[in-house]
Amino acid sequence: MPRPWSSVPIEDNGEPLIALPAELLRLEPHPYVALGAPYGQAGCPFRLRQGVVERLLQAQAALQQQQHGWRLAVFDAWRPLAVQAFMVEHALREECRARGVDPQRPGPEREAVAAEVGRFWAPPSADPATPPPHSTGAAVDLTLAGPAGALLAMGGAIDAIGAISEPEHYASAAAEDPSSPAANWHRRRHLLQEVMVAAGLSQHPNEWWHFSHGDQLWAWRSGAAQACYGRWTGAGSGEGTVAVGNGIS
Repeated sequence: MPRPWSSVPIEDNGEPLIALPAELLRLEPHPYVALGAPYGQAGCPFRLRQGVVERLLQAQAALQQQQHGWRLAVFDAWRPLAVQAFMVEHALREECRARGVDPQRPGPEREAVAAEVGRFWAPPSADPATPPPHSTGAAVDLTLAGPAGALLAMGGAIDAIGAISEPEHYASAAAEDPSSPAANWHRRRHLLQEVMVAAGLSQHPNEWWHFSHGDQLWAWRSGAAQACYGRWTGAGSGEGTVAVGNGIS
């Protein structure tokens, strides 16, 4: 199913993909590498376009002005298409297992699971006009960590499928009881959103952890006429040698 941002034109500015600096906390071992995702010769996943990295550092500085010692903790950054395809299939299998659905058996139950997974995982499209956000080097999945580096509770795991992952999921509960755990989770989600948006990134409408700058989703949410980052196929990407699956489509 096409995304609302799929028709946004792309004019890649050629900005390089660079490694995240030491100031930004990485969640290691990388979760998808640990699952066996096929990065191959594609290189380190903890890389983003230079302009995105600069904005992450701005967001972290703003965060620390409000909460001394807190840091952004990066869960995932750039993904080659083969990894996107692998993770879409993994998410589909896991969600089918959780719901007692056979992922190999076509039918309405499997299609319902695929539709729900598709709200969170972009198809691994090889079409240059519709790249997955993470394959552009523009998108990052991240959370908050305290002064000692311990992750802070956000009311739901990164990559969780369902309403719990929506940025405003706890808004009503927070309004009803400002002293509740739900209110605390809502405040943290809102703080993450606040510092990221102030630094020029846009949030995925279904995911509290996903932000991007320069891709089609960002252009759609910010009103920009075009995206400035397409799928990264530069030196060391390994994109020309991997096989891409069909995902859930």
